[in-house]
Amino acid sequence: MAVAPHRVSSHAVRTPANAVTTVRILLTPVVIVVIYRYAPAWWVLAIGFVSMMTDHLDGYLARRYGTSEFGAFLDPLADKLMVLGSLYALVALGWVWWLPVTLIAVREVAMSSWRSRLARNGVSVPARKSAKYKTWTQSFAVAAALVPGIVSNHRWIVTSIVWLAVAFTLLTFLQYVRDARSGRPIGDERAAPATVDSALGDRATGEPAQP
Repeated sequence: MAVAPHRVSSHAVRTPANAVTTVRILLTPVVIVVIYRYAPAWWVLAIGFVSMMTDHLDGYLARRYGTSEFGAFLDPLADKLMVLGSLYALVALGWVWWLPVTLIAVREVAMSSWRSRLARNGVSVPARKSAKYKTWTQSFAVAAALVPGIVSNHRWIVTSIVWLAVAFTLLTFLQYVRDARSGRPIGDERAAPATVDSALGDRATGEPAQP
């Protein structure tokens, strides 16, 4: 008979999922330097893929052993640091214009600040489906730039994906603002109660954690 894994408290800090997320944060500068110095290259793209898999790993661990409020904060922070750092590496290389990346960064900082203020009042912000598309397009923009031959011969592909990411990024922010003004549960397209688990995104449900 299988023994159920020990479930962590929602207030726990030292959890398996949070340990993996912390490693992701510590490795972010390494990934950024690798992109800046060695991209485009297939092995650099492979490193990016592995980092994405670690995101799924901490999500799996959180679903298996339980989610935590600290993890709800830490996981999207790790995602934002990795994606924004990678995008700014592309800016430094001259492959992407600084304006769309800065628009994305400003939105992410504003959203994170807003979420923190709401969290102090006991309100969680679940991720929308459109936020999932935003996260994917941001990641795809970086991945496309790492593929050999894309930037040198088809840079418009990277540019197009970056601006699409900007569109999803600003759209989701406007949706959250609209929800707040209308009095609906923020971020919930089905008007379900906001909870810690729903705010965790892929840690609780397999969806991206970034709102």
